[in-house]
Amino acid sequence: MTLNPETEVALLFGGKTGLVQLPQILLNPDDVCLVPDPGYPDYWSGVALAKAEMSFLPLKEENRFLPDYEAISEENRRRAKLMFLNYPNNPTSATAPLSFYEKTVEFAQRNGIVVASDFAYGAIGFDGERPVSFLQAEGAKDIGIEFYTLSKTYNMAGWRVGFALGNAQIISMINLLQDHIYVSLFGGIQAAAATALTSSQECVGELVARYESRRNAFYEALGHIGWKATRPKGSFFSWLPVPPGYTSATFADLLLREAKVAVAPGIGFGKGGEGYVRAGLLSSEARLTEAAERIGKLSLFG
Repeated sequence: MTLNPETEVALLFGGKTGLVQLPQILLNPDDVCLVPDPGYPDYWSGVALAKAEMSFLPLKEENRFLPDYEAISEENRRRAKLMFLNYPNNPTSATAPLSFYEKTVEFAQRNGIVVASDFAYGAIGFDGERPVSFLQAEGAKDIGIEFYTLSKTYNMAGWRVGFALGNAQIISMINLLQDHIYVSLFGGIQAAAATALTSSQECVGELVARYESRRNAFYEALGHIGWKATRPKGSFFSWLPVPPGYTSATFADLLLREAKVAVAPGIGFGKGGEGYVRAGLLSSEARLTEAAERIGKLSLFG
């Protein structure tokens, strides 16, 4: 797959900007947007600003946190004009194989739906596996685009720089809207982004190795306290099941109050997030191990 830099690339003021703009570009008030549940809440923001409707795609552990397209109602297939996907996934940390994206292209083509792939964590894959891009699937460029941000890969959060790639018509509409809102991204940030993308990627490999080391240390410590959870294959998040007798919110409150450990309750990412909490791999191995040990003192797991 090749891309035309003149017509199939849109520079973004951060990936989030493009994710929020896209529904305003593509959706009318009566249209439906298919949104992952649980998922990144700012997908909801763009749909709300477009005054469109959301239909949630349940991401269930028994389906490896991938949506089941066959479960979507005929009405929602007919009314849907846009669908968001995000792998490696926030918050579940799940990854998607190429076969899933091939099914996605077929489903989107058959139903006239634009696919928006949020590939924010695309560089962060573990166990020697590199995350798959939606654009690797044949025909993906015909029906969708992919968003990327430099925040995660190059630790450039706050610089507000990312890009969208893919379908030329959609890219043109993004560029037109941004031309009226922003005119142009500051040249110094563009130069920094170009340097990050075209220089040695050794720093990216080191970053991924650091996250993988933290993941291994954290999950080893979780095993010692009896908290059973599937190790993430990508992203820098851990998606952990809540023990019986708690909601995601009450459990998060308990951990903060009694163990002084902060996690995000899954309900904050949609109804499908209930029963889980999200933890980050953004501290050192020692701190993550200490967090698990503090939780273990509460004797919540068998």
